[in-house]
Amino acid sequence: MDGPPEDEPVELPIDGTLDLHTFRPAEVKDLVPEWLAACQERGLTQVRIVHGKGTGALRRTVEAILARSPRVRAFRPADEAGGGWGATLVDLARARERQ
Repeated sequence: MDGPPEDEPVELPIDGTLDLHTFRPAEVKDLVPEWLAACQERGLTQVRIVHGKGTGALRRTVEAILARSPRVRAFRPADEAGGGWGATLVDLARARERQ
């Protein structure tokens, strides 16, 4: 079996796009807020979370996390070129706006 063991942390690139296809649903509730914090610390103000189209369960989970986050100013489905309803665009508050 290749890759890191399941309990070993995986380092994610903080490049403005988070693709959740490789994560288990149980991991998303901790992963998304931590990733948003890292993006905000890097000064990113807009990011994209790719959750896929599927049944919409993961999208609803992501939207619930975003709705509760003080780091998030707004969010909306991506345009077709950015993944359509299989991805969500997130506008982040600047770090000082949260204070």
